[in-house]
Amino acid sequence: MEKTIAQKITALVKLQSIDSKLDEIKKVRGDLPVEVQDLEDDVAGYQTRIDKFNKEIKALEQEIVGYQERKKEADRLIAKYKEQQMNVRNNREYEAISKEIESEELEIPLADKKIRVAQDKIKKIEIDVNATENVLKDRQKDLENKKNELDGILAESEEEESRLLKDREKQSKSIEERLLKSYNKIRTNALNGLAVVMVRRDACGGCFNIVPPQRQADVREKKKIVVCEHCGRILAGVEEIKEEVAAVKFKR
Repeated sequence: MEKTIAQKITALVKLQSIDSKLDEIKKVRGDLPVEVQDLEDDVAGYQTRIDKFNKEIKALEQEIVGYQERKKEADRLIAKYKEQQMNVRNNREYEAISKEIESEELEIPLADKKIRVAQDKIKKIEIDVNATENVLKDRQKDLENKKNELDGILAESEEEESRLLKDREKQSKSIEERLLKSYNKIRTNALNGLAVVMVRRDACGGCFNIVPPQRQADVREKKKIVVCEHCGRILAGVEEIKEEVAAVKFKR
């Protein structure tokens, strides 16, 4: 059975009421979810940086092991060549072996120099690691505090939010798809999350621009869905201003 315009508007008003309550719950949380996410990203970033530093240190330590092995190899070759020098048959062989010995002897101080350079790099990286670890500890502490704060708020509102989300799902099914899409689009673009508003004091309850009398009449009749010509919000009805005249009694 096709719903009347009045029924469609009533359904939208109920959905807006549910969404407004959900917005209030999110408002209580404030920026906490974003702050927690930012801190989690920071913690992950600093941990990645520390892991990178440790990999660099490990690579340098492996280089040092390689240079130390090269020194041992040079010592072994020098000893070998010197032994060969004792059994040379001519000066040409002696000079050739002497050059090999000289070459290997040069490798030892070169390896020592490279070891010192690598060790200096490790020391500098270790300073960076310590500094980063200190910052990481502070961020982890901040994250823990923010998470505890957020968890406390979530625990307080979890039951109500769950109920409202179920109500929203049920209410959404009672609204035709085209109208629901329009409603959701208006809500997304509205800063205060209001897609359905009343006309109050001749003005739109969303953007507060004046609603012309003829448009107000259309809203009252509920023969069609009327939107604010300024902000596009759905106008659900017109609130009538009741003027109350207080009777003042004078006693003689």
